[in-house]
Amino acid sequence: MKDNLDNIFENLEGTFDVEEPTIGHFNRFEAKLNKLDDRSSSKKTNLYTFIAIAASIILFFGIWIGSSFNNNTGMELASISPEMEETQSYFVALIEKELQTIENERNSDTEQLISDGLFQINKLENQYKLLTLELKESTEDKRIIFAMISNFQQRIEVLQSLLNQLDNLKNLKKQHNENFI
Repeated sequence: MKDNLDNIFENLEGTFDVEEPTIGHFNRFEAKLNKLDDRSSSKKTNLYTFIAIAASIILFFGIWIGSSFNNNTGMELASISPEMEETQSYFVALIEKELQTIENERNSDTEQLISDGLFQINKLENQYKLLTLELKESTEDKRIIFAMISNFQQRIEVLQSLLNQLDNLKNLKKQHNENFI
């Protein structure tokens, strides 16, 4: 084995570059590195400029689209009369109170039940949004006003039903725990 290595080194003798680099080699090498660094920093600057322009364009279109959606908002009950404003305020406050009570009952056992109830509430809220658009088109149609009030009542009924189911579930768990003990 040693002979093989010796033969290899004898054959390669004189082919290795063992000379010192010429004077100024390190300075030229450093200058080339600096030149590459300058190019990459200008590319980074161009990239940041491009990203800033793109973000500005996206923001502009977002504002434009958002403002066009705001034109499609409906008319709330509160804008019809002071009595309707009072009615809407009452229903909204009651719904918010019930939702808060339900959120306080949320745990792993009640998660599915609450999710199903809130899904029904979201469906009713979407129907309400459609009613606000219809009300905007014809403010004199009493049927739309009654439908909006009915929608509020349905949401409250769903929430109260959900609270009753949560109470029943809590009582069943309590009874089960008492029987288990």
